[in-house]
Amino acid sequence: MKFLDQAKIYLKSGDGGRGCVAFRREKYIEFGGPNGGDGGKGGSVWFVAVENLNTLIDFRYQQHFKAQNGQHGMGSEMSGAKGEDLIIKVPVGTEIVADDGETVIADMVEPGQKFMIAKGGDGGRGNIHFKSSTNQAPRYAEPGWPGVEMWVWLRLKIIADVGLIGLPNAGKSTFLTAVTKARPKIADYPFTTLHPNLGVAWVDNKELVLADIPGLIEGAHEGIGLGDRFLKHVERCSVFLHLLDATSENVVNDYKTIRKELELYERKLADKPEVIALNKIDSLTEAEVKKKIKALSKTTKSPIYAISAIAGTNTIDCLREISRFVPAKKKKVDSETVIEYNNDKPEIKKTWSPLD
Repeated sequence: MKFLDQAKIYLKSGDGGRGCVAFRREKYIEFGGPNGGDGGKGGSVWFVAVENLNTLIDFRYQQHFKAQNGQHGMGSEMSGAKGEDLIIKVPVGTEIVADDGETVIADMVEPGQKFMIAKGGDGGRGNIHFKSSTNQAPRYAEPGWPGVEMWVWLRLKIIADVGLIGLPNAGKSTFLTAVTKARPKIADYPFTTLHPNLGVAWVDNKELVLADIPGLIEGAHEGIGLGDRFLKHVERCSVFLHLLDATSENVVNDYKTIRKELELYERKLADKPEVIALNKIDSLTEAEVKKKIKALSKTTKSPIYAISAIAGTNTIDCLREISRFVPAKKKKVDSETVIEYNNDKPEIKKTWSPLD
């Protein structure tokens, strides 16, 4: 399945049905009168976060989503049927962003979370509601209220406990393959990984979700290489595993390059906990490994592990250190949020969960 983490879609809730203008006329009924029914309410548009999706690829082939309109009212005081709500399923971790590309309307971070982004229009009242002593035969009924229409951006941010960062060919994909059942593409050329890969590792009966982020290079924040597009996928991580290629001539410079890119992208990323893994030590002598660890120790206070992902050396000890920074899994609950628009600006009216 192709990975897609951004899409723009059009949404429209259903229009309300118009009220009916009708009169009761029966041969043996002495008094007639208005009996037009109300129009049905239009369907609303909902987003639901589900666990079995991990890409927005479905929205590449369908960009327009419209809820059902309400039916019109009928005679004999019969109201029109309500339009069916439209439910759009998105992966957990999807942000719903306004058309301006900046305003975050909702963040779908919990499995089962529901969010009503566009409320259906109300149905119009039939002429039975307008009869009075001075207007006994009203020939007027309300039209239905229009639904809400808008363009929104969907942006997927992978939810993972651990973000694997490092320069291209640092061994991130190899490490992910060694400790999980994920099978990303591995090769000896830069930018082998072109989209994030996820894997689940277990250490001391604790589950860790790891995200392999495509390699960063100097100037990524300016769009060089793959750019900083994939850095958003590590924003939700609890800890970084910073892999360094032990065969590099200057591991300290490699380390500083990635740290600089994190700070330039967003300061709070640079403040996250970090574990450093000096990878590919099977290609060096013990003395060379100690020399490089000593040089790194002068630059950072983060814990440093000398590992070989391909040989499995010290990978478990490294995972144990990472697990200290990952909080225990919280109980997942359903939640529901309703949004209404006031002068075309979104306002959250209600947030609900079973724990309230």
